[in-house]
Amino acid sequence: MKRTHPPCRAAVTRREGGVNRAKSAYNRVWIPDAEHVWKSAEILKDFHFGDNILELLLEDGTEHHLPVDPSNPQLPPLRNPDILVGENDLTALSYLHEPAVLHNLKVRFVESRIIYTYCGIILVAVNPYKQLHVYGDAIIHAYSGQNMGDMDPHIFAVAEEAYKQMPRNQKNQSIIVSGESGAGKTVSARYAMRYFAVVSKSGSKTNVEDKVLASNPITEAIGNAKTTRNDNSSRFGKYTEIGFDRRYRIIGANMRTYLLEKSRVVFQADNERNYHIFYQMCSCAHLPEFEHLRLLAADEFEYTSMGGDIRIEGVDDKKDMEETRQTFSLLGLKEDFQSDVFKVLAAILHLGNVEIRNSGDAHSSVPPGDPHLAAFCELLSASAEGLVRWLCHRRIVLVAETVVKPVPKERAVSARDALAKQIYAHLFDCIIKRINTALQVPGQQHAFIGVLDIYGFETFDINSFEQFCINYANEKLQQQFNLHVFKLEQEEYMREDIPWTLIDFYDNQPVIDLIEAKMGILDLLDEECLFPQGTDQSWLQKLFNYLDANPLFEKPRLSNEAFVIQHFADKVEYQCTGFLEKNRDALYEELVDILRDSKVITGEYCACINDANSPSSFLLILTHFSFTQLFCSSLSLLMETLNATTPHYVRCIKPNDVKLPFEYDSRRVVQQLRACGVLETIRISAQSYPSRWTYIEFYSRYSILMSNQEAILSDKKQTCKNVLQRLIQDPNQYKFGRTKIFFRAGQVAYLEKLRLDRLRGACATIQKHVRGWCQRRKYLRMRAAAIILQQYIRGKKSIRLEALKQGWATLVIQRYWRGYRMKQIFLVVRLASITIQAFTRGWMARKRYKKVREHRANICLAKANFDSFTQVFDETTIGRIAENNIDIQTQDHEREVESLKEEIKRLKEERVSLQRKIEEGGQVNSDLQEQLVQLTKHVKVIPELRRDLNKLQNQKNSMDRKMKQQSEQARGTYLIVQTPTPAIPKDYLGMLEYKREDESKLIQNIILDLKPKGVVVNVIPGLPAYILFMCVRHADYLNDEVKLKSLMSGIISAVKKVIMSHRKDFELLSFWLSNTYQLLNCLKQYSGEEEFLKQNTPRQKKNCLQNFDLSEHRQIFSDLAIQIYHQFVSVMEKTLTPAIVPALLEHESLQGFSSMKPTGFRKRSNSTCEDSETHTISSIVQQLSVFHSIMSQHGMEPGLINQAVKQMFFLVGATTLNNIMLRKDMCSCRKGMQIRCNISYLEEWLKEKELQSSHAIDTLQPLSQAAWLLQVNKSTDDDAKEITDKCTELNPVQIVKILNSYTPIDDFEKRVTSSFVRKVQSLLHDRDGSTSQLMLDSDYRFQVTFPYRPSSQALELLQVPSSLHLGFLTRI
Repeated sequence: MKRTHPPCRAAVTRREGGVNRAKSAYNRVWIPDAEHVWKSAEILKDFHFGDNILELLLEDGTEHHLPVDPSNPQLPPLRNPDILVGENDLTALSYLHEPAVLHNLKVRFVESRIIYTYCGIILVAVNPYKQLHVYGDAIIHAYSGQNMGDMDPHIFAVAEEAYKQMPRNQKNQSIIVSGESGAGKTVSARYAMRYFAVVSKSGSKTNVEDKVLASNPITEAIGNAKTTRNDNSSRFGKYTEIGFDRRYRIIGANMRTYLLEKSRVVFQADNERNYHIFYQMCSCAHLPEFEHLRLLAADEFEYTSMGGDIRIEGVDDKKDMEETRQTFSLLGLKEDFQSDVFKVLAAILHLGNVEIRNSGDAHSSVPPGDPHLAAFCELLSASAEGLVRWLCHRRIVLVAETVVKPVPKERAVSARDALAKQIYAHLFDCIIKRINTALQVPGQQHAFIGVLDIYGFETFDINSFEQFCINYANEKLQQQFNLHVFKLEQEEYMREDIPWTLIDFYDNQPVIDLIEAKMGILDLLDEECLFPQGTDQSWLQKLFNYLDANPLFEKPRLSNEAFVIQHFADKVEYQCTGFLEKNRDALYEELVDILRDSKVITGEYCACINDANSPSSFLLILTHFSFTQLFCSSLSLLMETLNATTPHYVRCIKPNDVKLPFEYDSRRVVQQLRACGVLETIRISAQSYPSRWTYIEFYSRYSILMSNQEAILSDKKQTCKNVLQRLIQDPNQYKFGRTKIFFRAGQVAYLEKLRLDRLRGACATIQKHVRGWCQRRKYLRMRAAAIILQQYIRGKKSIRLEALKQGWATLVIQRYWRGYRMKQIFLVVRLASITIQAFTRGWMARKRYKKVREHRANICLAKANFDSFTQVFDETTIGRIAENNIDIQTQDHEREVESLKEEIKRLKEERVSLQRKIEEGGQVNSDLQEQLVQLTKHVKVIPELRRDLNKLQNQKNSMDRKMKQQSEQARGTYLIVQTPTPAIPKDYLGMLEYKREDESKLIQNIILDLKPKGVVVNVIPGLPAYILFMCVRHADYLNDEVKLKSLMSGIISAVKKVIMSHRKDFELLSFWLSNTYQLLNCLKQYSGEEEFLKQNTPRQKKNCLQNFDLSEHRQIFSDLAIQIYHQFVSVMEKTLTPAIVPALLEHESLQGFSSMKPTGFRKRSNSTCEDSETHTISSIVQQLSVFHSIMSQHGMEPGLINQAVKQMFFLVGATTLNNIMLRKDMCSCRKGMQIRCNISYLEEWLKEKELQSSHAIDTLQPLSQAAWLLQVNKSTDDDAKEITDKCTELNPVQIVKILNSYTPIDDFEKRVTSSFVRKVQSLLHDRDGSTSQLMLDSDYRFQVTFPYRPSSQALELLQVPSSLHLGFLTRI
């Protein structure tokens, strides 16, 4: 065994060149810290051997002097370059040690809000204590079929890897989920099983997948409880084997449980609860079906109120009880069995409330009228008298006699609690067995995937027997894990032809021997349990006597009731109290005898757990086997199962003890990392060659370090070797494999530094030339300006004084002349103004005078008239006026009456004339009806005459065609008439006649046997549709309903048959989609309905259907066309989907913009295909062009082409965006540029094909905005506002996910700060109509519509080509 401290310090990298780089100034290192475990610092001064102090600068700006031993300097571990921080796989880090792992997890968890991280073969899952949108069915389908490492780390990726390796390697798989209580083990295991249930549907009616998932609520109800660390802590280990048939579909499941915490039934610590099922039952005590159980509130039972708080925030026990009962029913567990289970559970609660009194002199008793005792005995049909007797007494069998001895209260309470624990433990086993029976379905299991949900390594302030068993199991699992990691490393080296050197790794076999070997801890414990008088102290003394020399076993200095074991993770001190009692796990035989008579116990409940026929096997009296013996046996069986499978590891980490979302306590995390084997994996990797790059990745990343002579070599592999040998002189720092280059720890960081220096040098050169160019431009502008200024200044000095005087004189003359001119103008204007004013004032005065005179004359006249009128006016005059008015009104009324009488007379005359016309019209109608009857009789004769005429005409036409065909064959050409020619008779009706017995031949030739690649079919697009419709027209013309229905049914059935038999033939689907659409259009165009006749020619209107309404058949054809369209789109999707992500995301379409970064172990997964086809954006465009060419060749309606193209563009955009959401390595500025470039290629293709009207480019808006978001600045408040304004097609969850996943490719880029993400979240909080879905539904289909487009093709001009073998058709 070799044991080293988990932190891998800089001394590990003390090889040639390593220390030189580690001790250089300005390098960043990690130093120990009491609060944060590790903190970052920068070296201020070069360190030289012999120095005893390392001068450092902390991040807060303070200086720190780190003491160093001059004789053996232990330098602090180096920090990785920022470009490597936040990687998906911890093994991609150049410097592998504890602080690097801790910091990388913190960056991903706190800043990027990512909970999953790979560490080689381990998936590290940090509990977020918050519901995340990363577990939907869309996420499952996104991970399904993907290679490990291609997507972001996820529990679904581990499940997919296990599911994929099962058929490929023909080997069973296991997923081992471990961690502390509250770390999320149960949830992780549940999601893994849900993944298998979704991706491997059985297709049977047994719904076995639903049953597998339904078992979780039951097992959580009876096996989970609230603890101080977790509200839903699993208090047992569970190994679930999910069985698969030969087609790798779920066929059943089987559960094995380990180490149920029975003591929780009778004892709970403060702020803890008993198992959930008890509280669920108490919450439903008022229901009628639970009244007979005599349940009380949970705080009134002793076994459910010990912890104090009986409620869990956010948990509804009553609702959970309904779910538990529903899952019982879903699993097929009968009502009788459920009733018995609830009776046993209620009996346990009542048993806890049985009062045991102290009667003095080491005696105890139970009150005879105890209601809970009566309830217990009634529920289990047990004897109350016998139960009371043997709770308070014990039978001692001696050699000569049997003695019944009373026991004190404490022993009686212990017996009561032991009975409760045994009953619950066996009830638990019974339910598990019934669940296993329900999960078995008919069929033979071919393979299985096991999901192990078990405690991780535990250490508390007080550690007891349960923690000892848990840690012992983890020692066994850790040993299996170490060997598996070692084996994978060896296989990797052998695969790459790299010499394998033995790597020292921690072997915990001595610890396991200390526990399980002969005269070990367990052996001594079992030996002590055989002695009736054995105690915990006597056993502990034996441990000190036999194991004192073992370096892994220690005696505490301050305690005589404990012992210490040095486990692989940490030292743990165990309190010996209770070890013997828990290991014996015994129950008095007298109590067992009482329960044997119980009808509940010996009924169906007993049958569940009895392997023998004897009911006495219900409750075991552990006289032959101790608890540890049974536990070791089951653990050994588990290890055999795991060793026979391929394991996959999930380590759940609890980030803090207060259950706050996304809070990271470094001390708690590092404690768990040391305990779960993550740091051991890192240590093993760091000892060999942890960083591994493919030659292509190395060439793409470090081509900037190549010289011109190296870059022009065609052999990239040899180029990489030449560059590396030049850059790193020590050949021991790297090895060349078959496909990869292996680097020792720190070498990738060194290469990154060289690359960064080269980039900085190039930047300096570019800046130098740009600044020089800018300064030269500035100088030239200043020089030109100076020359112009000098010209003006020199010109000004050269002007003579005389010229100045002349100029001044000119100005004076101009001033006086302008003054004189203005004065003259002023005088003229003033004179004109005075004249106008004089005339205006005179006119206004005369006008006022005239008005005054007229007013005065009117007043005088009015006065004279008033005087004369008053003299003449009297009462007689007034009376005469009134009489005259009455006479006038009377005359007016008489004239109106006369006019109305004349109008009435005229209307009566018109009515008489109208009645006469109606009678004449009736006579005409009767005559027309008689003529119609006679014409009908004649019409019946017309078809017979017409047939005779047609037969003669057809004979003539057939002779002409034969002669014509012979002449054409002689020339070796085909002649198909599409446009009207003078040779075609003008009296064709656009119909084709056939005999009833030829219908099957017609369907066979025109549908079933027709190949879309034929020359004839492509000359006239839609020709089969026209031919079929012309046959339909003839059946309608003959008014033959039977023939018409038979033909329509035959067409529909034949098209369906062709589609079903060629579901993957894109060309045939396109052909029949086009023809079905054309036939549907013909049925509309010639239906005779007004809405379809508007654009028809007169001849087309004449060819409309006459006798039948085919609207129902149109609907059938419309449904058939929709079915063909969806199948047609599915074929296109299946063709495009494999190329979308490689082409739009992974292919580097912009030369010189590499987005490669160091990769970890997961990129070396066995599921990775080395020879996969390379897809580019050109291959996508080429495939789209093939689709468009075929659709156009078959004459598909442009509207349908637009809809199909739009659907394909949506698929491209949704698939690409979904991968961005699940791939952190794709969220970079350069990748955004690549995506926008690829989108521009697609946009150019739309313009080239003239498909802009399809609005297909709009479906790429979410992807385009995501690419823009990757490129835009992400630092200021203005940037946040711009992001919220422009990213309208992305919902807030997607925007935040991209920001959190943003990954710089070079040190020149900046990470997105948490404060900026929170700022964007606050701006997006009030966005209306936003959804919370992370993924787009790539399976979404736009609603298809079939636009009506009348055909201009004249049916009467179409001829049937002879190549179609339809000679039995006759043109009418």
